Amino acid sequence: MPYMMTDPNGPLFPLSFVCPDISSKLRPDYVLRPLQLSDYKAGVLEVLKDLTTVGDISEKRFNEQFEYMRARQGEYFVVIIEKIATGNVVGVGTLLVERKFIHECGLVGHIEDIAVAKSEQGKKLGIKIISALDFIGKKIGCYKNILDCSPHNEQFYVKCGYSNAGFEMTKRFDK
Repeated sequence: MPYMMTDPNGPLFPLSFVCPDISSKLRPDYVLRPLQLSDYKAGVLEVLKDLTTVGDISEKRFNEQFEYMRARQGEYFVVIIEKIATGNVVGVGTLLVERKFIHECGLVGHIEDIAVAKSEQGKKLGIKIISALDFIGKKIGCYKNILDCSPHNEQFYVKCGYSNAGFEMTKRFDK
């Protein structure tokens, strides 16, 4: 395991995984940090609703999911951008780490659920989130980070340094 959390009330992962260079490039009224339990009340799910369907998630269920992720140290990295003046989450993104047999049991980072509140879009916060997740992937030893996106978002990810490497295929299952 790459690290051990000692504070049961602390963030999802240690602050040392947050790139100081990226944080310093944020406007002074924003902070980049790991997800924490209090982000339920700070609106992280509302920001995700700007991306996709979230559903009705109670605080208890949010906390259970958070603890599940935290217990799997080195696998889940959820970063948020908080607007300091309001204390609200305005951006979020996830890096999920997959352990492979190929590439000498290498690690691959999967970037997921990149969302910026509609009121904050156009401020390059999404690019900062992607950069933060790339930093984490590199720091923990991933040989690559990958992501899926819709065609209308392709140019955004090209600006973040990503290139088209194929097609996404999906098969959905009814609940």
